[in-house]
Amino acid sequence: MVSAGEQQWQQPRILIVRVGAMGDVLHGMPAVAALRQALPHAFLGWAIEPRWSSLLQAGSPARPGTPAMPLINCLHPVETRLWSSRPFSFATVRSILRLGRELRQQRYDLAMDLQGSIRSAVIARLSGAKAVMGNAFPRENAAKHFYGLRVRTTRSHVVEQAVEIASAALQRCLPGAEALTPGTPALPRDTGAEAWCDALLAAESRPLVFLAPTAGWGAKEWPAERYGAVAANLQANGCRVLVNAVSEGDPVAAVVIAAAKQLGAVGTEAVSSTLPQLTALLRRTSLVVAGDTGPLHLAAALGRPVIALFGPTNPARNGPYSTPAIVLRDPASTTDHRRRPSTEAGLLRIPVEAVVAAARKMLML
Repeated sequence: MVSAGEQQWQQPRILIVRVGAMGDVLHGMPAVAALRQALPHAFLGWAIEPRWSSLLQAGSPARPGTPAMPLINCLHPVETRLWSSRPFSFATVRSILRLGRELRQQRYDLAMDLQGSIRSAVIARLSGAKAVMGNAFPRENAAKHFYGLRVRTTRSHVVEQAVEIASAALQRCLPGAEALTPGTPALPRDTGAEAWCDALLAAESRPLVFLAPTAGWGAKEWPAERYGAVAANLQANGCRVLVNAVSEGDPVAAVVIAAAKQLGAVGTEAVSSTLPQLTALLRRTSLVVAGDTGPLHLAAALGRPVIALFGPTNPARNGPYSTPAIVLRDPASTTDHRRRPSTEAGLLRIPVEAVVAAARKMLML
């Protein structure tokens, strides 16, 4: 007979706090997938920015445990854009109070901050969870003061650090959880996005290469003209090449296409998509070429082959994880998270020929 206390640990209520951006959410998913596998009856909630919610749930409402919502039981929208743009407004105060009420209503046993920022730590504490856990060495050092339980992570990659935190949580709930290893993230399937993608790629038999030339800031962006040269080469070798357009008329995508045309490749296409559509499209790619940006990490989470072009950020910490990958980074590049507008000097030293050679190797051309 299972006691009430034992049942609580078999069915804990755990809040995950990792509000964004895309890559950060994706880097937290293997740990949560491992939690779900180890505790199939746990109630898992996730506090996240609304624009990234489709990484966890396809459509609304969606039933937990289905392909539309495979990992979690509940989403808690965190309106950080409003908080940042209007920090002292009544709307922001109402938003924060509403989030606090919603979180406390779920009566979480544990809040696990996988973001490591002061804001995410405050959200974890705002939940009223019986225990709040986070990295002893968080991204923003002051965040650790909000944690009742601090995990001294030892691994370099952020995915592995999140798994270490999840492992510590399971050691409190289930004996023998120290052997926990990351699982494959379970991304939801959106039926409408899948249909859109099927129409886009109807009767396509060529290898599909996806280029994502933009990133969070300019220092991480390899020159768009060079992406165009890569597109021209791969198209000449029998590939269909699509370029990620972050919006209709994206000027960076336009530069890539213009550069490819100058080299005789007239079939390179820009594709603007929603996040569910992007997920469906990347599921079908033969190769993704990108810098340290959301589409790269999304492709890696889907297990798709990638060529990753790194400059001011360290691939040992946040490079493609557990997927076929070739990472290119000049030895002279140094880690620098300042949001400089111009391409980092080391990233500029990565030549087109090196990227083409890596892509041809991955595609076995």
